[in-house]
Amino acid sequence: MSKEEKPESMSLYPLGTAAAPEPELLCIFGTGDLGRSLGQRLLQSGYKVVYGSRRPHSCGPVPQGAQVMSHTAAAQSASVVFICIQREHYGFLEQLAPQLKRKVLVDVSNNLRKNLYPEANAEYLQRLTPEAYVVKAFNTLSAWALQNGPSDSNRQVYLCGNSTEAKEAVTEIATRLGFSVQDRGSLSAARELEDFPLQLFPLWRLPLRLAFGLTAFFFFYLLTRDVIYTYATQKKDISFRIMVSLANKVFPIVSLIMLALCYLPGVIAAVFQLYRGTKYRRFPDWLDRWMLCRKQLGLLALAFAFLHVLYTLIIPIRYYVRYKIAASTIAKMKENQTSELDTTIAWRSDSYYSMGILGFGLYVLLGITSLPSVSNALSWREFSFIQSKLGYLTLFFCTFHTYLYGWDMFLRSSYYKWYTPPGYMLSLLVPSVVLVLKLLLLLPCVDRSLTRIRQGWERTEPQDDSQKSLIT
Repeated sequence: MSKEEKPESMSLYPLGTAAAPEPELLCIFGTGDLGRSLGQRLLQSGYKVVYGSRRPHSCGPVPQGAQVMSHTAAAQSASVVFICIQREHYGFLEQLAPQLKRKVLVDVSNNLRKNLYPEANAEYLQRLTPEAYVVKAFNTLSAWALQNGPSDSNRQVYLCGNSTEAKEAVTEIATRLGFSVQDRGSLSAARELEDFPLQLFPLWRLPLRLAFGLTAFFFFYLLTRDVIYTYATQKKDISFRIMVSLANKVFPIVSLIMLALCYLPGVIAAVFQLYRGTKYRRFPDWLDRWMLCRKQLGLLALAFAFLHVLYTLIIPIRYYVRYKIAASTIAKMKENQTSELDTTIAWRSDSYYSMGILGFGLYVLLGITSLPSVSNALSWREFSFIQSKLGYLTLFFCTFHTYLYGWDMFLRSSYYKWYTPPGYMLSLLVPSVVLVLKLLLLLPCVDRSLTRIRQGWERTEPQDDSQKSLIT
């Protein structure tokens, strides 16, 4: 073999043995739950961690591999310091201002309630350490989320600060921990970030209030029609029916109305777009808020549907039902009577149950696909098909189920107790309106115009044409 044809040699030594990078050292002030969880997560991500404590030798357990020093020594050893202590204990940081000069201070604190202090905690920290770079971050994450990683719950880290370089350093740390970062601007946004954890189910408030209001209204409405009316006119005490019979009327009514309210804002939005001739104008604020909480409305509607199914399943084992069946059977035996099969009633009852089963099955499918783990595995077209087209089909089945339940009750004057309509008739108003409006939107001429608008076409107003002609 000639010298020019020598094969390429391969090194048998690892490439990384010569220059292994030294892990970056980060400092944490505070050894509480959040401080320990953050330190554990940082160690798992390849950082070195040192804790600053006023009692280095008796501060309690810290993650294995971390060091504990005094506040002064810990602050001097790292360029990034996480402040995991409460605002009322910030006083000693003013004395450490020389050691914290040009350090990045990450404030993770929160308050017990809004407007507890005249200024945000991060702004107060910046005032105590004017030569440090304060960044508000990680305050929207719990100790549990930090300890178990972003896959468990929240993946979002919000941050704000006046120094771009300091925010970039914190962003790098958060990204390495597996979180996504959203920059909210300067430190003046710190109060907004500190208010985030104080919000209690912000998107659930309207649906919960609506569910509570509908439940209370129909409970007292049916209580008056069924229990109080019977006692007032016949002197019969049937108050025991409140627990099962009355509840099993309220739950499906509320469920059907709330399901219809999930799809009503979409219909209203389509009407707005057709009327305006464009999709680029904002909807009213009330419609925006309504559309944002549709998922919560649907999940609460599904919960009421589940209660309706469970209450229906226990009907055959109720004492009252078993007593009525036994009494009717004994009475017919004494009179030597028998009942013939009524095929009309059989068709009606089977259809009624069939529509209910189909509607509940699709109900459950809608609820399952709304889970993040399932919806993330679906394409937008698949998700839209299930939540929109199958959603309207669910509403149709449930509404038809209620119509079959009522059958010809609306024709009988005996069902209008104290001149009030039965509860099922009231429950049909909203879903019937939604289905009729949706059918109108599906008309070819209407659907064609709506599709063009949603694809970007805009209707030109007559006054705009006149203005353009005057300009030209």
